[in-house]
Amino acid sequence: MTAASAQTGAMTVAQYAVERLAALGIKHVFGVPGDYAFAFDQAIEASGRVTWVGDANELNAAYAADGYARIQGAAILSTTYAVGELSALNGVMGSYAERLPVFHLVGQPSSKLQRARAVTHHSLGDGMFRQFQSLSAASTCVVANLTPHNAVAEMERVITEALTQRRPAYITAAEDDAVLPVVGTPVTGVPLAQVPRPSSDPTCLDAAIAAITRRVAAAKSTVVLPAYTIGRFGLQQQLIRFLDATGLAYATTPMDKAQISETQPGFLGSYAGALSGAGVQEAVEGAGLVLNLGGVAFADFNTGAWTDALDPARMITVWPDYVQVGTSTFGPVYLADVLERLTATLPRTATPKVSARAATAPSGTATDRVSSATLYPRLAGFLRENDIVIAETGLCMNYMARVPLPKGAVFHNQTLWGSIGWATPAAFGAAMADPSRRTVLVTGDGSHQLTANELGAMGRYGAKPVIILLNNTMYGVEEVLSEKQGHVYDFLAPWNYHELPAAFGCTGWYTARVSTLGELDTALAAAAGHDNGCYLEIMLGRSDIPSSLPEAQLDLLYQTAPASPPLPATALAAAAQVVNGSGQLS
Repeated sequence: MTAASAQTGAMTVAQYAVERLAALGIKHVFGVPGDYAFAFDQAIEASGRVTWVGDANELNAAYAADGYARIQGAAILSTTYAVGELSALNGVMGSYAERLPVFHLVGQPSSKLQRARAVTHHSLGDGMFRQFQSLSAASTCVVANLTPHNAVAEMERVITEALTQRRPAYITAAEDDAVLPVVGTPVTGVPLAQVPRPSSDPTCLDAAIAAITRRVAAAKSTVVLPAYTIGRFGLQQQLIRFLDATGLAYATTPMDKAQISETQPGFLGSYAGALSGAGVQEAVEGAGLVLNLGGVAFADFNTGAWTDALDPARMITVWPDYVQVGTSTFGPVYLADVLERLTATLPRTATPKVSARAATAPSGTATDRVSSATLYPRLAGFLRENDIVIAETGLCMNYMARVPLPKGAVFHNQTLWGSIGWATPAAFGAAMADPSRRTVLVTGDGSHQLTANELGAMGRYGAKPVIILLNNTMYGVEEVLSEKQGHVYDFLAPWNYHELPAAFGCTGWYTARVSTLGELDTALAAAAGHDNGCYLEIMLGRSDIPSSLPEAQLDLLYQTAPASPPLPATALAAAAQVVNGSGQLS
């Protein structure tokens, strides 16, 4: 505490911000220190409820916070003014795109320096101080500039907004304000699971449930597509109760994989347009009604390059905060309330089935070279119950989306934002969020080269991931997306990847370089029994990279737009309509 806060017994602004966020159950803060952020850094260091986690750089810290929030429900990121916050910007923007509440603490130069328009370090030399804030604010859903007089109220506003939207928040304070005691009565706060959810408008909710019920009753069959937002809003158990009560079958896109256990009855498999699992595309697209719970992202990499053929007229979308039934929109109506009401309202309904997925048996002899065809069936057998599986953007994501997961295992990727390098720090964050579970990272060598220095943080803080590094010596996914292969810009610097853990201080890790199936089987068995981090470099080579996409799919990706899906109600459309007594826009 400062002298002033010691005399009053009050927490400083920085201490209050840290402790108020810690009350949500967040136990770690990822970041890089900086002089303007010392007030926040020291508050974190002095706290008995959160632990400082120093990352290799601010971008890695943002990625790690993203991974942490996927498991813990929310995360804290701390960086300094300008150079620090801007280095983290790409990672925070990814959390915004994929709806993760990351609270970004940023220390500013003192208010005295700002009023004097002083030329300081970490500036453009023009005496301007707030232009960087506007850039960082673009990656968040809410912004707060804390002072002693507003800190209590502003922290409540920020927390409420970030958790309502499940998106990042930007919290900043000038260094002199940050060390002053807060004015007002501090709020104690409750853990994330106990934070009250916003309530739906009763009339709108009734109307939405009635509309959904009518459509389900009239449909010959209904299939559910649960979105990634089920996990973001902590609604996994509510979804399971809904599926158990209704008997409805469901499929998941790659982005939505394993929001609940894939051993759940009624699971059809992976839906991604033409890249769907066997029989899944026919079951989903042939259903009389598709119930989109949470807002599936019908993006290029999530739909087999927009090869999904879902009829918008046969889809109901329950967005996180409103419901769309045909041309009718109901709101404010929240996903949690809709799930609860539908569980009690819908009868058990006839639904399509597909044949049970049989695990692909591992093939090949011990002397055969490893290939993707022989690797992924072995990874399926390597995974165990309750694993946290992280797949990097790239070729491995497409394969891993179709790997069946055991009971309780969860799956995370960055399908929408798709920033390569995300997965290595994200796996670190996930491992720190729940060390009782095993974290398994599957990443390509190109992505890994961007953020491999986060291995140092893994060793420093005792994380124990299993890292499956796929070495094909190239940006493999870029080769696949190109019209021809062998571009000079896709080649990578040759690294001895399996030697990296030792170089970065990861003591006691099991490491291996694997070229043959015999070596792979031995390495996987050793990793399964090793109670520490593991790092397996799998030598796939360039010959394993698939040939380029067909020209028709390249045209889809780069030259023509897909048919427009049903869009959310825009503010313009909403403004042109009047809400009638049923809560429906008309």
